[in-house]
Amino acid sequence: MLQFYLNNQRIRTEQPAGSTLLDFVRYNQHLTGTKIGCREGDCGACTVLVGELQPDGQGVRYQSMTSCLTPLGNAHGKHIVTVEGINAAAGTLTPVQQAIVEKGGSQCGFCTVGFVMSLTGHALSHKPATPASGLAAIDGNICRCTGYKSLERATAQLTAQLEARPAENVVDWLSDQQFVPTYFKDMPGKLQTLQAELQAAAATNQQPATRNQLLGGGTDLLVQRPEQVRAVPVELLYDQQHLRGIRQQADGRVVLGAAATAENLRDSALMNALFPRLYDHLKLVSSTPIRNMGTVAGNFVNASPIGDLTIFFLALDARITLETAARQRREIQLRDLYRGYKTLTKEADEQLVEISFEAPAPTDFFNFEKVSKRTHLDIASVNSAAWVRAENGVVQQARLSAGGVGPTPLFLTKTAEFLVGKAISADTLTAANEVMQTEISPIGDARGTAEYKRLLLRQLLFAHFLRFAPERLSLRELV
Repeated sequence: MLQFYLNNQRIRTEQPAGSTLLDFVRYNQHLTGTKIGCREGDCGACTVLVGELQPDGQGVRYQSMTSCLTPLGNAHGKHIVTVEGINAAAGTLTPVQQAIVEKGGSQCGFCTVGFVMSLTGHALSHKPATPASGLAAIDGNICRCTGYKSLERATAQLTAQLEARPAENVVDWLSDQQFVPTYFKDMPGKLQTLQAELQAAAATNQQPATRNQLLGGGTDLLVQRPEQVRAVPVELLYDQQHLRGIRQQADGRVVLGAAATAENLRDSALMNALFPRLYDHLKLVSSTPIRNMGTVAGNFVNASPIGDLTIFFLALDARITLETAARQRREIQLRDLYRGYKTLTKEADEQLVEISFEAPAPTDFFNFEKVSKRTHLDIASVNSAAWVRAENGVVQQARLSAGGVGPTPLFLTKTAEFLVGKAISADTLTAANEVMQTEISPIGDARGTAEYKRLLLRQLLFAHFLRFAPERLSLRELV
Protein backbone atom coordinates (compact mmCIF):
# COMPACT_ATOMS: atom_id res chain seq x y z
CA MET A 1 0.00 0.00 0.00
CA LEU A 2 1.23 3.48 -0.89
CA GLN A 3 0.89 6.18 1.75
CA PHE A 4 1.63 9.89 1.47
CA TYR A 5 0.17 13.31 2.10
CA LEU A 6 -1.73 15.01 -0.72
CA ASN A 7 -2.00 18.65 0.28
CA ASN A 8 -3.26 18.33 3.89
CA GLN A 9 -4.82 14.89 3.51
CA ARG A 10 -3.17 11.57 4.31
CA ILE A 11 -3.62 9.15 1.42
CA ARG A 12 -3.66 5.35 1.49
CA THR A 13 -4.03 3.69 -1.88
CA GLU A 14 -3.59 0.32 -3.56
CA GLN A 15 -3.21 1.93 -6.99
CA PRO A 16 -0.24 0.57 -8.99
CA ALA A 17 3.08 2.17 -8.12
CA GLY A 18 3.84 2.48 -11.85
CA SER A 19 0.74 4.54 -12.62
CA THR A 20 1.18 8.29 -12.91
CA LEU A 21 0.70 10.78 -10.12
CA LEU A 22 -1.20 12.97 -12.60
CA ASP A 23 -3.90 10.38 -13.20
CA PHE A 24 -4.23 9.64 -9.49
CA VAL A 25 -4.64 13.33 -8.62
CA ARG A 26 -7.21 14.00 -11.33
CA TYR A 27 -9.21 10.79 -11.63
CA ASN A 28 -8.93 9.28 -8.17
CA GLN A 29 -8.89 12.45 -6.07
CA HIS A 30 -10.76 14.69 -8.55
CA LEU A 31 -8.30 17.57 -8.13
CA THR A 32 -8.56 18.91 -11.66
CA GLY A 33 -6.46 22.04 -11.19
CA THR A 34 -3.48 19.96 -12.33
CA LYS A 35 -3.82 19.92 -16.13
CA ILE A 36 -3.18 17.24 -18.72
CA GLY A 37 -1.02 18.67 -21.48
CA CYS A 38 1.65 16.84 -23.44
CA ARG A 39 2.09 13.80 -21.13
CA GLU A 40 5.78 13.91 -22.05
CA GLY A 41 7.17 16.31 -19.45
CA ASP A 42 7.55 19.16 -21.94
CA CYS A 43 4.74 21.64 -21.26
CA GLY A 44 4.67 21.85 -17.44
CA ALA A 45 0.88 22.20 -17.18
CA CYS A 46 0.79 19.25 -14.77
CA THR A 47 3.51 20.57 -12.42
CA VAL A 48 3.16 19.70 -8.73
CA LEU A 49 5.50 20.01 -5.76
CA VAL A 50 7.01 16.96 -4.11
CA GLY A 51 8.19 17.48 -0.53
CA GLU A 52 10.64 15.02 0.97
CA LEU A 53 11.74 14.82 4.59
CA GLN A 54 15.47 15.45 4.75
CA PRO A 55 17.62 12.78 6.43
CA ASP A 56 19.62 15.45 8.29
CA GLY A 57 16.46 16.65 10.01
CA GLN A 58 16.47 19.99 8.15
CA GLY A 59 12.75 19.98 7.47
CA VAL A 60 11.07 19.18 4.15
CA ARG A 61 12.64 19.99 0.80
CA TYR A 62 10.23 20.73 -2.03
CA GLN A 63 10.95 20.24 -5.72
CA SER A 64 8.81 20.85 -8.79
CA MET A 65 8.01 17.77 -10.85
CA THR A 66 5.84 17.03 -13.85
CA SER A 67 3.16 14.71 -12.50
CA CYS A 68 2.56 13.12 -15.92
CA LEU A 69 5.98 11.42 -15.61
CA THR A 70 6.06 10.92 -11.84
CA PRO A 71 5.34 7.30 -10.86
CA LEU A 72 2.71 7.23 -8.13
CA GLY A 73 5.10 5.05 -6.12
CA ASN A 74 7.51 7.99 -5.89
CA ALA A 75 4.91 9.80 -3.76
CA HIS A 76 5.26 7.14 -1.04
CA GLY A 77 6.20 8.75 2.26
CA LYS A 78 6.24 12.28 0.80
CA HIS A 79 4.15 15.44 0.65
CA ILE A 80 2.50 16.09 -2.71
CA VAL A 81 1.19 19.62 -3.28
CA THR A 82 -1.23 20.57 -6.04
CA VAL A 83 -2.62 24.02 -6.77
CA GLU A 84 -5.62 23.22 -4.56
CA GLY A 85 -3.27 23.00 -1.59
CA ILE A 86 -1.46 26.35 -1.66
CA ASN A 87 -4.10 28.96 -0.77
CA ALA A 88 -4.39 30.06 2.87
CA ALA A 89 -8.12 30.74 2.51
CA ALA A 90 -10.80 30.40 -0.15
CA GLY A 91 -11.06 33.46 -2.35
CA THR A 92 -7.57 34.76 -1.54
CA LEU A 93 -4.57 34.78 -3.86
CA THR A 94 -1.06 33.86 -2.86
CA PRO A 95 1.69 36.38 -3.69
CA VAL A 96 2.65 34.12 -6.61
CA GLN A 97 -0.85 34.19 -8.04
CA GLN A 98 -1.18 37.91 -7.36
CA ALA A 99 2.06 38.69 -9.21
CA ILE A 100 0.84 36.79 -12.27
CA VAL A 101 -2.48 38.66 -12.17
CA GLU A 102 -0.86 42.07 -11.76
CA LYS A 103 1.61 41.54 -14.60
CA GLY A 104 -0.90 40.01 -17.03
CA GLY A 105 0.78 36.62 -16.96
CA SER A 106 -2.31 34.58 -17.78
CA GLN A 107 -4.48 34.56 -20.90
CA CYS A 108 -6.12 31.24 -21.82
CA GLY A 109 -5.09 29.99 -18.37
CA PHE A 110 -4.27 26.40 -19.28
CA CYS A 111 -0.58 26.72 -18.42
CA THR A 112 -1.09 29.07 -15.50
CA VAL A 113 -1.34 26.41 -12.80
CA GLY A 114 2.03 25.00 -13.84
CA PHE A 115 3.67 28.41 -13.57
CA VAL A 116 2.02 29.00 -10.19
CA MET A 117 3.34 25.71 -8.83
CA SER A 118 6.84 26.17 -10.23
CA LEU A 119 7.09 29.66 -8.73
CA THR A 120 5.68 28.42 -5.42
CA GLY A 121 8.46 25.83 -5.47
CA HIS A 122 10.89 28.71 -6.10
CA ALA A 123 9.55 30.40 -2.96
CA LEU A 124 10.00 27.18 -0.96
CA SER A 125 13.50 26.55 -2.29
CA HIS A 126 16.46 26.16 0.04
CA LYS A 127 18.51 28.24 -2.43
CA PRO A 128 18.75 32.05 -2.45
CA ALA A 129 16.12 33.74 -4.60
CA THR A 130 17.83 35.56 -7.48
CA PRO A 131 16.61 36.74 -10.90
CA ALA A 132 18.45 33.77 -12.46
CA SER A 133 16.96 31.22 -10.05
CA GLY A 134 13.50 32.67 -10.60
CA LEU A 135 13.72 32.20 -14.36
CA ALA A 136 15.28 28.75 -13.88
CA ALA A 137 12.26 27.76 -11.78
CA ILE A 138 9.94 28.16 -14.79
CA ASP A 139 12.25 26.70 -17.44
CA GLY A 140 10.02 23.62 -17.67
CA ASN A 141 6.80 25.56 -18.26
CA ILE A 142 5.50 26.51 -21.71
CA CYS A 143 2.99 29.30 -22.41
CA ARG A 144 1.49 29.70 -25.88
CA CYS A 145 -0.26 33.02 -25.26
CA THR A 146 1.70 35.63 -23.36
CA GLY A 147 5.07 35.77 -25.10
CA TYR A 148 6.60 35.18 -21.63
CA LYS A 149 7.53 38.80 -20.89
CA SER A 150 4.58 39.25 -18.55
CA LEU A 151 5.53 36.02 -16.79
CA GLU A 152 9.13 37.18 -16.55
CA ARG A 153 7.93 40.43 -14.97
CA ALA A 154 5.79 38.47 -12.52
CA THR A 155 8.81 36.32 -11.66
CA ALA A 156 10.96 39.42 -11.09
CA GLN A 157 8.31 40.90 -8.78
CA LEU A 158 8.09 37.67 -6.82
CA THR A 159 11.87 37.35 -6.56
CA ALA A 160 12.08 40.88 -5.17
CA GLN A 161 9.51 39.94 -2.50
CA LEU A 162 11.56 36.87 -1.61
CA GLU A 163 14.63 38.98 -0.82
CA ALA A 164 13.11 39.36 2.67
CA ARG A 165 12.87 35.59 3.10
CA PRO A 166 14.99 34.52 6.10
CA ALA A 167 17.64 31.81 5.91
CA GLU A 168 15.95 29.85 8.72
CA ASN A 169 12.32 29.11 9.53
CA VAL A 170 11.50 29.68 5.89
CA VAL A 171 8.14 27.93 5.98
CA ASP A 172 7.03 30.00 8.97
CA TRP A 173 7.81 33.21 7.06
CA LEU A 174 6.16 31.96 3.88
CA SER A 175 3.08 30.99 5.83
CA ASP A 176 2.92 34.39 7.50
CA GLN A 177 3.19 36.02 4.06
CA GLN A 178 0.47 33.62 2.74
CA PHE A 179 2.70 32.00 0.12
CA VAL A 180 1.55 28.69 1.63
CA PRO A 181 -1.08 27.69 4.22
CA THR A 182 -0.24 27.14 7.89
CA TYR A 183 -0.49 23.35 7.57
CA PHE A 184 2.93 23.40 5.87
CA LYS A 185 4.41 24.11 9.32
CA ASP A 186 3.12 20.76 10.57
CA MET A 187 4.34 18.73 7.63
CA PRO A 188 7.83 17.83 8.96
CA GLY A 189 6.29 16.23 12.04
CA LYS A 190 3.61 14.48 9.99
CA LEU A 191 6.16 13.05 7.58
CA GLN A 192 8.39 11.90 10.44
CA THR A 193 5.46 9.98 11.93
CA LEU A 194 4.55 8.55 8.54
CA GLN A 195 8.13 7.49 7.82
CA ALA A 196 8.40 5.77 11.19
CA GLU A 197 5.21 3.84 10.50
CA LEU A 198 6.37 2.85 7.03
CA GLN A 199 9.75 1.68 8.33
CA ALA A 200 8.09 -0.41 11.03
CA ALA A 201 5.77 -1.97 8.47
CA ALA A 202 8.64 -2.68 6.08
CA ALA A 203 10.59 -4.45 8.85
CA THR A 204 7.77 -6.94 9.31
CA ASN A 205 7.20 -7.59 5.61
CA GLN A 206 9.04 -10.48 3.97
CA GLN A 207 11.09 -9.35 0.99
CA PRO A 208 10.18 -10.98 -2.34
CA ALA A 209 12.60 -13.60 -3.66
CA THR A 210 12.67 -12.01 -7.10
CA ARG A 211 13.21 -8.40 -8.07
CA ASN A 212 10.36 -6.45 -9.63
CA GLN A 213 10.85 -4.33 -12.73
CA LEU A 214 13.04 -1.41 -11.76
CA LEU A 215 11.77 2.12 -12.41
CA GLY A 216 13.75 5.30 -11.89
CA GLY A 217 12.33 8.78 -12.33
CA GLY A 218 9.89 7.70 -15.03
CA THR A 219 11.05 10.39 -17.43
CA ASP A 220 11.47 7.88 -20.27
CA LEU A 221 9.40 4.76 -19.57
CA LEU A 222 6.27 6.72 -18.69
CA VAL A 223 6.52 8.42 -22.07
CA GLN A 224 7.17 5.29 -24.10
CA ARG A 225 5.26 2.53 -22.30
CA PRO A 226 2.94 3.97 -19.61
CA GLU A 227 0.35 1.18 -19.80
CA GLN A 228 3.00 -1.52 -19.54
CA VAL A 229 4.62 0.15 -16.52
CA ARG A 230 1.24 0.48 -14.82
CA ALA A 231 0.43 -3.19 -15.43
CA VAL A 232 3.48 -4.76 -13.77
CA PRO A 233 4.87 -4.62 -10.21
CA VAL A 234 7.70 -2.09 -10.07
CA GLU A 235 10.51 -1.30 -7.66
CA LEU A 236 11.26 2.41 -7.39
CA LEU A 237 14.95 3.29 -7.75
CA TYR A 238 14.30 6.93 -6.87
CA ASP A 239 13.11 6.01 -3.37
CA GLN A 240 16.23 4.07 -2.42
CA GLN A 241 17.94 6.70 -0.27
CA HIS A 242 21.16 4.71 0.06
CA LEU A 243 21.60 4.97 -3.72
CA ARG A 244 21.40 8.77 -3.91
CA GLY A 245 24.68 9.90 -2.40
CA ILE A 246 27.71 11.52 -4.06
CA ARG A 247 31.06 11.03 -2.35
CA GLN A 248 34.81 10.86 -2.95
CA GLN A 249 36.77 7.86 -1.77
CA ALA A 250 40.22 7.88 -0.20
CA ASP A 251 41.71 6.72 -3.53
CA GLY A 252 40.28 9.81 -5.23
CA ARG A 253 37.50 8.10 -7.16
CA VAL A 254 34.12 9.78 -7.09
CA VAL A 255 31.16 7.47 -6.42
CA LEU A 256 27.55 8.28 -7.31
CA GLY A 257 24.55 6.33 -6.15
CA ALA A 258 22.55 5.14 -9.13
CA ALA A 259 19.45 7.03 -7.97
CA ALA A 260 21.24 10.39 -7.97
CA THR A 261 19.37 12.77 -10.24
CA ALA A 262 20.74 15.30 -12.70
CA GLU A 263 19.77 18.05 -10.25
CA ASN A 264 21.59 16.21 -7.44
CA LEU A 265 24.72 16.43 -9.60
CA ARG A 266 24.19 20.13 -10.19
CA ASP A 267 23.62 20.76 -6.47
CA SER A 268 26.71 18.80 -5.37
CA ALA A 269 29.56 20.92 -4.02
CA LEU A 270 31.98 18.11 -4.88
CA MET A 271 30.83 17.87 -8.51
CA ASN A 272 30.93 21.65 -8.93
CA ALA A 273 34.46 21.77 -7.52
CA LEU A 274 35.59 19.10 -10.01
CA PHE A 275 33.67 20.58 -12.96
CA PRO A 276 33.55 24.39 -12.72
CA ARG A 277 31.21 24.62 -15.73
CA LEU A 278 28.87 21.89 -14.50
CA TYR A 279 25.92 24.26 -14.11
CA ASP A 280 26.16 25.26 -17.78
CA HIS A 281 26.66 21.66 -18.92
CA LEU A 282 23.60 20.37 -17.07
CA LYS A 283 21.50 23.37 -18.08
CA LEU A 284 21.55 21.69 -21.50
CA VAL A 285 20.00 18.55 -19.98
CA SER A 286 16.24 19.13 -20.10
CA SER A 287 14.37 21.36 -17.61
CA THR A 288 14.39 21.80 -13.83
CA PRO A 289 11.40 19.46 -13.18
CA ILE A 290 12.90 16.72 -15.35
CA ARG A 291 16.35 17.11 -13.77
CA ASN A 292 14.63 16.79 -10.39
CA MET A 293 13.29 13.39 -11.46
CA GLY A 294 15.60 11.75 -14.00
CA THR A 295 18.28 9.49 -12.48
CA VAL A 296 21.81 8.92 -13.73
CA ALA A 297 21.29 5.15 -13.84
CA GLY A 298 18.03 5.58 -15.73
CA ASN A 299 19.83 7.58 -18.39
CA PHE A 300 22.48 4.87 -18.72
CA VAL A 301 20.16 1.85 -18.96
CA ASN A 302 17.76 3.66 -21.25
CA ALA A 303 20.54 2.94 -23.75
CA SER A 304 19.61 5.89 -25.94
CA PRO A 305 22.38 6.68 -28.42
CA ILE A 306 22.02 10.35 -27.39
CA GLY A 307 21.66 10.07 -23.61
CA ASP A 308 23.21 13.29 -22.31
CA LEU A 309 24.45 11.95 -18.97
CA THR A 310 25.72 8.79 -20.66
CA ILE A 311 27.88 10.85 -23.03
CA PHE A 312 29.08 13.01 -20.12
CA PHE A 313 30.26 10.04 -18.06
CA LEU A 314 31.67 8.05 -20.99
CA ALA A 315 34.32 10.74 -21.44
CA LEU A 316 35.22 10.28 -17.76
CA ASP A 317 35.71 6.54 -18.45
CA ALA A 318 33.20 5.78 -15.70
CA ARG A 319 32.72 2.33 -14.25
CA ILE A 320 29.38 0.95 -13.13
CA THR A 321 28.54 -1.60 -10.44
CA LEU A 322 25.77 -4.10 -11.17
CA GLU A 323 24.04 -6.09 -8.42
CA THR A 324 21.80 -9.15 -8.67
CA ALA A 325 18.75 -9.85 -6.50
CA ALA A 326 21.03 -12.18 -4.51
CA ARG A 327 23.35 -9.19 -3.81
CA GLN A 328 26.15 -10.47 -6.02
CA ARG A 329 28.10 -7.61 -7.59
CA ARG A 330 30.27 -7.09 -10.62
CA GLU A 331 31.92 -3.98 -12.04
CA ILE A 332 32.27 -3.09 -15.72
CA GLN A 333 33.27 -0.07 -17.77
CA LEU A 334 30.32 2.05 -18.80
CA ARG A 335 31.49 1.76 -22.41
CA ASP A 336 31.03 -2.04 -22.16
CA LEU A 337 27.38 -1.75 -21.10
CA TYR A 338 26.14 -1.35 -24.68
CA ARG A 339 25.93 -4.36 -27.00
CA GLY A 340 23.82 -2.75 -29.74
CA TYR A 341 20.90 -0.43 -30.25
CA LYS A 342 18.88 -0.41 -27.01
CA THR A 343 20.65 -3.65 -26.02
CA LEU A 344 22.68 -4.03 -22.82
CA THR A 345 25.22 -6.50 -21.49
CA LYS A 346 23.38 -6.25 -18.16
CA GLU A 347 21.48 -9.36 -17.10
CA ALA A 348 17.73 -9.11 -16.50
CA ASP A 349 17.99 -9.44 -12.70
CA GLU A 350 20.92 -7.03 -12.35
CA GLN A 351 20.42 -3.54 -10.97
CA LEU A 352 22.86 -0.69 -11.55
CA VAL A 353 23.72 0.50 -8.05
CA GLU A 354 26.82 2.70 -8.36
CA ILE A 355 28.76 4.79 -10.85
CA SER A 356 32.37 5.77 -10.23
CA PHE A 357 35.07 7.71 -12.05
CA GLU A 358 38.56 9.05 -11.40
CA ALA A 359 38.35 12.67 -10.29
CA PRO A 360 39.88 14.99 -12.90
CA ALA A 361 42.99 16.87 -11.80
CA PRO A 362 42.65 20.66 -11.56
CA THR A 363 44.80 21.02 -14.68
CA ASP A 364 42.75 18.55 -16.75
CA PHE A 365 40.30 19.81 -19.34
CA PHE A 366 36.70 18.59 -19.51
CA ASN A 367 33.87 19.79 -21.70
CA PHE A 368 30.37 18.73 -22.72
CA GLU A 369 28.61 20.03 -25.83
CA LYS A 370 25.14 19.45 -27.23
CA VAL A 371 23.34 20.54 -30.38
CA SER A 372 19.56 20.30 -30.62
CA LYS A 373 16.78 22.10 -32.47
CA ARG A 374 15.99 23.98 -29.27
CA THR A 375 18.85 24.99 -27.01
CA HIS A 376 17.07 23.71 -23.90
CA LEU A 377 14.45 21.07 -23.15
CA ASP A 378 15.16 19.05 -26.28
CA ILE A 379 16.69 15.79 -27.39
CA ALA A 380 20.17 16.13 -28.86
CA SER A 381 20.84 15.87 -32.55
CA VAL A 382 24.48 15.24 -31.63
CA ASN A 383 26.23 15.53 -28.28
CA SER A 384 29.82 15.01 -27.21
CA ALA A 385 32.15 15.19 -24.22
CA ALA A 386 35.93 15.34 -23.99
CA TRP A 387 38.52 14.91 -21.25
CA VAL A 388 42.09 15.94 -22.08
CA ARG A 389 45.33 16.03 -20.12
CA ALA A 390 47.96 18.14 -21.83
CA GLU A 391 51.43 19.45 -21.04
CA ASN A 392 53.07 22.39 -22.86
CA GLY A 393 50.39 22.21 -25.52
CA VAL A 394 50.89 18.49 -26.20
CA VAL A 395 48.14 15.97 -25.49
CA GLN A 396 49.27 13.38 -22.93
CA GLN A 397 45.94 11.54 -22.53
CA ALA A 398 42.50 11.98 -24.06
CA ARG A 399 39.00 10.52 -23.94
CA LEU A 400 36.18 11.45 -26.30
CA SER A 401 32.55 10.37 -26.46
CA ALA A 402 29.77 11.08 -28.94
CA GLY A 403 26.03 10.54 -29.20
CA GLY A 404 23.64 10.61 -32.14
CA VAL A 405 26.22 9.25 -34.58
CA GLY A 406 25.84 5.50 -34.07
CA PRO A 407 23.47 2.86 -32.71
CA THR A 408 24.89 3.22 -29.20
CA PRO A 409 26.59 5.96 -27.16
CA LEU A 410 30.13 5.92 -28.54
CA PHE A 411 33.51 5.95 -26.82
CA LEU A 412 35.84 7.20 -29.56
CA THR A 413 38.88 5.07 -28.84
CA LYS A 414 40.76 5.58 -32.11
CA THR A 415 40.34 9.34 -32.12
CA ALA A 416 41.56 9.62 -28.54
CA GLU A 417 44.57 7.43 -29.27
CA PHE A 418 45.41 9.51 -32.34
CA LEU A 419 45.51 12.71 -30.28
CA VAL A 420 48.02 11.40 -27.74
CA GLY A 421 51.48 12.88 -28.30
CA LYS A 422 50.19 15.48 -30.77
CA ALA A 423 50.50 19.23 -30.34
CA ILE A 424 47.16 21.01 -30.08
CA SER A 425 46.83 22.75 -33.45
CA ALA A 426 44.41 23.19 -36.31
CA ASP A 427 46.28 20.55 -38.33
CA THR A 428 46.06 18.04 -35.47
CA LEU A 429 42.29 18.55 -35.08
CA THR A 430 41.70 18.33 -38.82
CA ALA A 431 43.51 15.01 -38.89
CA ALA A 432 41.72 13.84 -35.72
CA ASN A 433 38.41 14.57 -37.39
CA GLU A 434 39.34 12.30 -40.28
CA VAL A 435 39.98 9.47 -37.81
CA MET A 436 36.78 10.28 -35.92
CA GLN A 437 34.67 10.06 -39.08
CA THR A 438 35.73 6.41 -39.46
CA GLU A 439 34.43 5.59 -35.96
CA ILE A 440 30.90 6.82 -36.46
CA SER A 441 27.93 5.64 -38.54
CA PRO A 442 25.12 8.20 -38.28
CA ILE A 443 21.78 7.76 -40.00
CA GLY A 444 19.33 10.37 -41.22
CA ASP A 445 16.24 10.94 -39.09
CA ALA A 446 13.99 13.72 -37.80
CA ARG A 447 16.97 15.40 -36.13
CA GLY A 448 19.10 15.68 -39.27
CA THR A 449 20.73 13.89 -42.16
CA ALA A 450 23.74 11.64 -41.71
CA GLU A 451 25.94 14.23 -43.44
CA TYR A 452 24.67 16.97 -41.12
CA LYS A 453 25.45 14.88 -38.03
CA ARG A 454 28.98 14.21 -39.26
CA LEU A 455 29.45 17.95 -39.68
CA LEU A 456 28.02 18.63 -36.20
CA LEU A 457 30.40 16.20 -34.53
CA ARG A 458 33.34 17.80 -36.32
CA GLN A 459 32.22 21.18 -35.02
CA LEU A 460 31.87 19.83 -31.48
CA LEU A 461 35.39 18.39 -31.61
CA PHE A 462 36.63 21.84 -32.58
CA ALA A 463 34.48 23.45 -29.87
CA HIS A 464 36.07 21.26 -27.19
CA PHE A 465 39.59 22.31 -28.11
CA LEU A 466 38.72 25.95 -28.69
CA ARG A 467 37.62 26.01 -25.08
CA PHE A 468 40.66 24.00 -23.91
CA ALA A 469 43.32 25.99 -25.76
CA PRO A 470 41.97 29.29 -27.15
CA GLU A 471 45.49 30.69 -27.23
CA ARG A 472 46.60 27.99 -29.70
CA LEU A 473 43.54 27.89 -31.97
CA SER A 474 41.16 30.21 -33.74
CA LEU A 475 37.75 29.51 -35.19
CA ARG A 476 38.78 31.00 -38.51
CA GLU A 477 41.62 28.55 -39.11
CA LEU A 478 39.48 25.57 -38.09
CA VAL A 479 36.49 26.25 -40.33
